[in-house]
Amino acid sequence: MAAIRSIRERFGALKNIPPFIAMVWNTSPHLAAASLALRLTRALLPVAILFVGKLIIDEVVLQLRQPTAAQSLEHWFVSGRLTRILLLVLTEFALAVLADVLGRVVALIEGLLADRVSNATSIRLMEHAAKLDLEDFEDAARQDQLERARRQTSGRMSLMGQLLGQAQDMLTVASFAVGLILLAPWLIVLLVLALIPAFLGEAHFNALGYSMNYVRSPERRELDYLRQTAASVETAKEVKIFGLNGFLIERYKILSDKLLAENRKLALRRAGWGGLFAAMGTIGYYLAYAYIVWRTLVGEFSIGDLTFLAGSFQRLRNLLEGLLTGLSSTASQALYLNDLFSFFEIKPKIHSQANPAPIPRPILQGFVFDDVGFIYPGAERWAVRHMSFTLNAGEVLALVGENGAGKTTLVKLLTRLYDPNEGRILLDGRDLREYDLDALRGSTGVIFQDFVRYNFTASENIAVGRISARDDRLRIENAARRSLADDVIAKLPAGYEQMIGKRFRNGVELSGGEWQKIAIARAYMREAEVLVLDEPTATLDARSEFEVFQRFKELSAGKTAILISHRFSSVRMADRILVLADGKVEASGTHEQLMAQHGRYCELFELQAAGYR
Repeated sequence: MAAIRSIRERFGALKNIPPFIAMVWNTSPHLAAASLALRLTRALLPVAILFVGKLIIDEVVLQLRQPTAAQSLEHWFVSGRLTRILLLVLTEFALAVLADVLGRVVALIEGLLADRVSNATSIRLMEHAAKLDLEDFEDAARQDQLERARRQTSGRMSLMGQLLGQAQDMLTVASFAVGLILLAPWLIVLLVLALIPAFLGEAHFNALGYSMNYVRSPERRELDYLRQTAASVETAKEVKIFGLNGFLIERYKILSDKLLAENRKLALRRAGWGGLFAAMGTIGYYLAYAYIVWRTLVGEFSIGDLTFLAGSFQRLRNLLEGLLTGLSSTASQALYLNDLFSFFEIKPKIHSQANPAPIPRPILQGFVFDDVGFIYPGAERWAVRHMSFTLNAGEVLALVGENGAGKTTLVKLLTRLYDPNEGRILLDGRDLREYDLDALRGSTGVIFQDFVRYNFTASENIAVGRISARDDRLRIENAARRSLADDVIAKLPAGYEQMIGKRFRNGVELSGGEWQKIAIARAYMREAEVLVLDEPTATLDARSEFEVFQRFKELSAGKTAILISHRFSSVRMADRILVLADGKVEASGTHEQLMAQHGRYCELFELQAAGYR
């Protein structure tokens, strides 16, 4: 999608304002209504204060024209000549205090409302992201869109105050305009003509700013990545050992300098043209001011009228300039709202169909891959093609093959992280797409080789396997025992309540093998019908690896399981082994049968075994 540039498209984005207002209102109707009511009240105060000031000046001039001047302050009070002036001054004081108090109350209410809207929008974004397909998270363009949407969860909250402020300013403008129309209507025309250039200029530069931010989303994501890579606990060891600091800093500096140069160029152009347009507005104001002074000199206006009209024109100029600029800014911010609302419009392709079938418990027949083909979006080569095999109920099936053979892809298809482009996958004779998606995934326990190291407590790290049971300590401890993670947790200062990972204070870092045992515990925590371990022992030593697989063999009894490993000593305990090559099943059988065939499996086994001799 290209950056939005045309005037029509810029202001067409104003269609985002009604849903934005609805979003703010639905977050907290009481706070939104209170803010609107208070702002509308404040809108009438400026013209009231200015009008009272006019009356004060006219009254002072009237008293000064009296034939006999008062001799003392006491005489002024006794004679009653100060009464009206004093009442007017007290009235103006009360209005000024009210305006200040309302301003602070409005700021308080809108601050609370902005926090609520930001939190509610962030939650809505996370909820929607949870519904999207894995494909959306593995696509760079979608990542840019997600990043832009994430920025808008808090970045557009200024728009809320701006819209409410514009509603307030419009009522204030209307009240000031009434006075000008009654006394000097053509000043309104002069005012508008003086402000049109500034409005068009602001609209132009706001759109250019949005276009730049839109186009530069990939670069901004790269800046965030470089900043995180250069200063994070996950990368600190390699960055120091390989001496990458200079490289990362230089790369960040080059990219950030490029963006800064573009921003500076736009800012200079905006400042230059903005100064010229502001000067045109100032010329219009002083032409009007000279006209008002002249009419006062010829006796058509009083001194109070002069003060009121001059003040009204000046404030109207500022208010209209702010409104026109605000309208342009609102249109610009509405463009950014496109980033948020367009993200919410993304629909997942993988979902449950209407009236889905219940997941079989227990699984009676197993899974059948029937001529399955799959190609990743944007890829040129099929990840798997014409893939056909059966995973019988209660069977432990091992998948072996070189990198890129399609092992992890099969797991993603089995759990419906992706759907096949060709063929179908059956579970107990029914297509996987006929089952409830959440129930299907809920019946499968998967530990990928790139499992997540959550900076949670040890208990919570295991509980993510079945987060709804996070308060079931017995279940968590049982999962830890089955995965051999209980010994790891026993050494932690706070046991199951110990924060692990170094991101937060008092966190304790684990070794790679210890993390892996925690991750394997998640699969057991799930108590799923199907267990899938994708390279589960990659960072374990030989003894720990043997213990894990022995335990896995015991605990997977009666369950359907898939084991992916590069270590052939581990897969020998599987009931059956599939050898994958180029996205196809090349061979199938037990370890002994495959060795007897002297094919790829035998070759790879001998190569690995030679390394231990």
